[in-house]
Amino acid sequence: MTLRPLFATPIYEATLTTDRSFENFNSEILEACEALADEDVAGRAWSRAHGYGGYTSYASLDDLPQRMSVFADLKRRLDRHARAFAEALHLDLGGRRLALDSLWVNVLKPGAGHSGHIHPHSTLSGTVYVATPPGASALRIEDPRLPLMMAAPPRRADAPEEARAFVYLQPQPGTIYMWESWLRHEVPPNRARTPRVSVSFNYGWR
Repeated sequence: MTLRPLFATPIYEATLTTDRSFENFNSEILEACEALADEDVAGRAWSRAHGYGGYTSYASLDDLPQRMSVFADLKRRLDRHARAFAEALHLDLGGRRLALDSLWVNVLKPGAGHSGHIHPHSTLSGTVYVATPPGASALRIEDPRLPLMMAAPPRRADAPEEARAFVYLQPQPGTIYMWESWLRHEVPPNRARTPRVSVSFNYGWR
């Protein structure tokens, strides 16, 4: 018998911890995220209005790489990883390129989560993790075929990762996860006693 694992859904995983001066760089990003959470009145208002438990700059600031040098540095690092992922996916960009469309901060308070969603109008999406205290939420990835599994039995508890309907990815500070933007994902409630801090991003085909 032969099984052919067709239509795979790759998740790109890398780390910034091997970069030179990672600890200083990560501390600088954390300070920048905390400063934005304190100073961005519009972002805090949007978060309250939309039930985001904490702070996100998603709808209030669209120029972080221009606004703060540490995010410009982060962009340069992410660009390298996005190119590597696009190559691994065998994407035919037709002479165009993948460009960073958006970059935003997430400060998720204890008990808060982020329900399942996709990132429309983008090609690649992802998150780099800055603070993941004990009990911090994983990233839950959903099998994109799930809505079509009309009469399928559930998978056994001991099923391998590639056969599960949901996979939980547990990041550490410096972890980068990247996926194709159509992939549904969510952040379960944060069980840590302190905020979970991350920076998310989208790349578009330009």
